[in-house]
Amino acid sequence: MTLVKICGISDPKHARLAAAYGADFIGAVFAPSRRQVTIGQGKRIAEALGKDSPVQLSPSVTVIEASLREKRPLLVGVFADQDAGTINSIADECGLDLVQLSGSEPWELNASLNRPILKCMKVRDGESSEHLLSHYHGGAILLLDPYVEGTYGGTGRTIDWAVAAEVAAKTPTVLAGGLTPANAAEAVTTVNPWAVDVSSGVETNGVKDPDKIRAFIAAARQPVAAE
Repeated sequence: MTLVKICGISDPKHARLAAAYGADFIGAVFAPSRRQVTIGQGKRIAEALGKDSPVQLSPSVTVIEASLREKRPLLVGVFADQDAGTINSIADECGLDLVQLSGSEPWELNASLNRPILKCMKVRDGESSEHLLSHYHGGAILLLDPYVEGTYGGTGRTIDWAVAAEVAAKTPTVLAGGLTPANAAEAVTTVNPWAVDVSSGVETNGVKDPDKIRAFIAAARQPVAAE
């Protein structure tokens, strides 16, 4: 079953609702963004999820999935072009279970981080799966998001799902970009990703919408039948 990440959470009540609706991962953004949270907000989100300490994980999808069965959801901190010391410090202070790198960080940074990593790869129009995979160096789970100049994510744009499906067939992949309750089931059927990631697609007027969160999770868990 495809896992679900609800990202861009800044209000503890939305974290609790997403958890209650069955989200596997809750994402809090610590990078410059209109959804950016402070360390204090990050702590409050962790508290709302009942996290007294982070789950100790290895960067193995098998270990992460086993941990989800025992302590769902896991808390992901989203960073972009920040140094390892800052990321590790915030991860420790806020009790993050995983970190997501959404900037142009070098792969070498992975070795300096003390949490499992979701590594965002920005997909440009016309880019092939072979080209994307040639830049994958291991030590992280790939997250595919559309390239939009000047932004780190949450743009509402989709990527080529056929290309994403080819990548997902080779390595565990998180699919992001332009997902909504209306297209989540089709995305899961087409791409067969390890997980799907949504932020703007579950918002109304820029604010997380509980009804859309619930609908998205339900849709992602009920993929459409192949024609």
